[in-house]
Amino acid sequence: MAKITTLGFDADDTLWHNERVFRLTEERFAELLADYTEKNHLSERLLAAERRNVLHYGYGVKGFTLSMIETAIEVTDRKVSADVIAEILEAGREMMRHPVEPLPHVEDTLKAVKADYHLVLITKGDLFDQERKVTASGLDVHFDAIEIVSEKSEDTYRTLFSRHGTGPDEALMIGNSLKSDIVPALNAGAFGAHVPYDVTWALEEADAPQGHDRFFRLDHIGKVPHLLARLR
Repeated sequence: MAKITTLGFDADDTLWHNERVFRLTEERFAELLADYTEKNHLSERLLAAERRNVLHYGYGVKGFTLSMIETAIEVTDRKVSADVIAEILEAGREMMRHPVEPLPHVEDTLKAVKADYHLVLITKGDLFDQERKVTASGLDVHFDAIEIVSEKSEDTYRTLFSRHGTGPDEALMIGNSLKSDIVPALNAGAFGAHVPYDVTWALEEADAPQGHDRFFRLDHIGKVPHLLARLR
């Protein structure tokens, strides 16, 4: 195996909690629309709106908020009140103000590997919100480079691991999303370490690679130093 020189880390739900904030807001959204439709149907309509809108608004709170508004208009047959729209907008603003809580083992892991590897934070989403979360987490000091991208593709990893390291062949990408963090990184030639989070957004679901000698699954991010020791 190639020598690993560069570690790429996903941010949301890999370094800090994120998806649960969306789930809590969706619960609040369901309460606001309870007089018009039942919760499961509303969730299906919201997901369909998110699937359509991610191509236009990108990932993150702003696109999610606009999708909630669109869904509210649809399921109420345009009868939704201005008060409910105002509540949805406020819920979006609250998400943007939500404290950033690092996950267990994260800071210890970053400190343990920093001396021996080039660390790159690779996150996708709204630039303003991702910058806020990176700073609020206090974890930015551990990284040699921070990249906020609109999408994570094979070309993304090939470009970033060449820009900030010795190329994807000598890089390990660590993240909770098989679809965004692992599969495209493997396709670019990198190693991939999947660290599952307890909830996954439906648009980030994908099948785990089978029989790939560069793919690993870890119970938690604290196992990263042990994996690196095995790969030396």
